[in-house]
Amino acid sequence: MSDAKFHWYDLVAGFPAVPDIRDPVGRYLRRMQFDLEATMEKRLLYLVVSRPLVRFDTNRSPSWGFFSLKLTVPLLLGAEQKRDSVTLELEVPFAATMKKPVVTVQDRFLILNWGGLVEAMSIHDVLQHHDHGLKYVSRVHYVGQTKDTSGRLAKGRLTALQKIQQNNSEHSDTLLLVQRLNFEIDSAQGDPALLPANQNAVAADSLLKDRMDLVECAVIKYFEGDVMRGRKDHELAVRRARMVEVQAAHNVNDVNIDLTSPDSDGDRYYDLMSDYVPVSRGHRMHCHLINGDIALTILPPERKA
Repeated sequence: MSDAKFHWYDLVAGFPAVPDIRDPVGRYLRRMQFDLEATMEKRLLYLVVSRPLVRFDTNRSPSWGFFSLKLTVPLLLGAEQKRDSVTLELEVPFAATMKKPVVTVQDRFLILNWGGLVEAMSIHDVLQHHDHGLKYVSRVHYVGQTKDTSGRLAKGRLTALQKIQQNNSEHSDTLLLVQRLNFEIDSAQGDPALLPANQNAVAADSLLKDRMDLVECAVIKYFEGDVMRGRKDHELAVRRARMVEVQAAHNVNDVNIDLTSPDSDGDRYYDLMSDYVPVSRGHRMHCHLINGDIALTILPPERKA
């Protein structure tokens, strides 16, 4: 994996109203929509994950540290709304005209008004970028590709994702982890992507599609198990046929996949698990293709020097 980013799917699910860009939260939501819509033009991998509900506590006031820009904001955790807090160590933005911002707390957003700049951050932005003691992990429910000219993912209109979000909404938040993958080819002939015949846009996209389809099938099986109960029989048959096609076209038998995020140190959002694999920040697998099926061997996380 070369890079990865979380998007809070709940904010686009359920046909929400058009964001008011005059409001800082509205501008945040519109930027998120633009970001997701841009991924629909690319072949990226996404994981649908759930995390226990976390909200800012609007009934308790945030507090400042003495002689510092350390801001402590109260939290409510889980469906039972257990009290907790998170401390942000802020830095004055370049465009600020105030040394300390005016703070507005909503249940999902923290708004910082620096005078010359107004920032809106979701609760998940805050928890990803500031230290906290929460030990929650991200549970993977579904795997897919972003390429979709109709933009159903960005509009919250994929049926499978709607069901996951609705089933989890009372006790969990649903997020999308969108990942850009790097491909390294171990072959005596080198990487086919570098051949002149594959340098035009159509050929390059066809080759990338083959590679992404293979990776998607393998990661689906890895996180969703051998049976893949959330998939219809027709879809599974199409995927098996696709694997036969890809294997024949590229003479590929074995693939290693590494979903370790390069920037995941200390960030528990990248502690991924599912009903079929234990929690880890470095999900690695060896895939052997056999007549349209993929035999998976789980590899241990790579040790850092």
